Amino acid sequence: MLKINIPAEDKRFDVLIIGAGPAGLTAAIYAARADLKVGFLEGSTPGGKVTSTDQIENYPGFQKVVGSDLALNMFNQATKLKAHYMYGWVDRINKDEDAKIFSVHTKKNETYFAKVVIIATGMKERTLGLENEKKFEYKGISYCAVCDGNLYANQDVAVVGGGNSAIQEALYLTKIVKKIYLIHRREQFRADAIMLDEIKSKSNVEMLVPYVVKAYVGDEKITGIKIQNLETNEERILNVACIFPYIGFNPSTSFLSNLDILNEQKQIITNKNKKTKIDGLYGVGDVTENDFRQITTANSDGTVAALDAIDYINKNAKSWSW
Repeated sequence: MLKINIPAEDKRFDVLIIGAGPAGLTAAIYAARADLKVGFLEGSTPGGKVTSTDQIENYPGFQKVVGSDLALNMFNQATKLKAHYMYGWVDRINKDEDAKIFSVHTKKNETYFAKVVIIATGMKERTLGLENEKKFEYKGISYCAVCDGNLYANQDVAVVGGGNSAIQEALYLTKIVKKIYLIHRREQFRADAIMLDEIKSKSNVEMLVPYVVKAYVGDEKITGIKIQNLETNEERILNVACIFPYIGFNPSTSFLSNLDILNEQKQIITNKNKKTKIDGLYGVGDVTENDFRQITTANSDGTVAALDAIDYINKNAKSWSW
C-alpha cells in the first residue's frame, strides 16, 4: 500500500473509529478508558440510526428509552473520556505496511493517521428504485418518521415494509397522521408479535398485503403512489402526502473497495474478534456479516473489537515510532 509521511500530533491516533453509532461509540468508550488516544469520524448525526428511533423497549436497563436520548448518552460518555469527535465522510483508507500506520482520507481532503482503525459505518436505507426517487426525496419520501412525521400531521401517509423498523415507525406515526397505509409484499410480517398486535389495534392503520409500490404520483412533490396487488395484479392509487420506505439497508462500504475485505453483499468480513484480514483493521456493527443487527449486538461488537485492539497495540508497542 501507499507510503505515508506522519503528520502533526493532532492528526495521529492510537485508535481511529469511522462511524459513531452504538458500535463505534462503544469501541470509543472502551479504548479511551484504556488511556489510548481515540478519535471518531462521523459524517452524519452521532448515534447512528438510534437517533431516529422513537421508543426503544429492548435495551437492557431501560423498560423504555427515547433513541435520541440513548444515543446522546453514549456520545457524551465517549467525549467525556476524551475521545475526539471529528465531522467528515471517509473517502478511502490506506496502510503503510512498513510503518504499520493507517491513513484515513476524507472527502474534504483531510487525512488522519492511526495504529488501529475500527470501521463502524453501518447501513444506508435501501430505496424502492422507482422513477423520480431522487426528485421526490424530502418532498414526499422520507426514511425517518421521527424526523419528518410532524410535517405530515393530520394527513394520509404510507409506510412500506414488514420488519420491526417499518412497524415501529408506523406506530410512531399513528399519533401524528390521519391515516397510515401499511404496505407489505408478503402476507406474513417479520416484525415482533407484540408490535404486530399493537399496530393491528390502531384504528387509523390499513394493512395492504400482498402489495408493492409501482410508481410515485406528483409533480413538484408526492401527492400519491400507485400500488399493485401481487396476487391479482390489480393496481390502485393511494392519495398520500408522504411515503416512508423501510425495506432494508445496504452496507456503507464503498470507500473500502481497495482493501479486499468485503463479501459479495459488500459487508465487511471479520473473525470472531471483529478483525479483518488486515492487521489493525476491524469491522463492527451492522456493516459486518452479522446475522442479527440490534443495538445490543452493535455494543458487543464494539466491545470485542476495542479489547482486541488494545491488546494488539500493547503487543506491538515497539512497532510505532511516534
